[in-house]
Amino acid sequence: MVTLNDYLLVSGLLFSLGFAGVLLRRNILVIFMGLEMMLNAANLSLVAFSRFGVANGLPDYNGQMLVFFVITVAAAEVAVGLAIIVALYRAKQTTHVEDLTSLKF
Repeated sequence: MVTLNDYLLVSGLLFSLGFAGVLLRRNILVIFMGLEMMLNAANLSLVAFSRFGVANGLPDYNGQMLVFFVITVAAAEVAVGLAIIVALYRAKQTTHVEDLTSLKF
């Protein structure tokens, strides 16, 4: 039987891996993937708390509904974020963060 602690442990590991990817990597695409991994870890926590939270004998689906909204916003974030990354690559011909020092093209 899988418990709430198991889900939270996996969520914490996913968040830690994403956070390490954001802090340690220099490629902007890997940083972006790390941010998405951290967002998915938060979604896993919301679903786990929603699954194991029971009020008045009925399951509480508020966390799962919030996850659908977060996934929708994340899809828009991915579209905008990848467009910005492609524009930066076209202007600077690099995806390394150290080479992107100015905000102007």
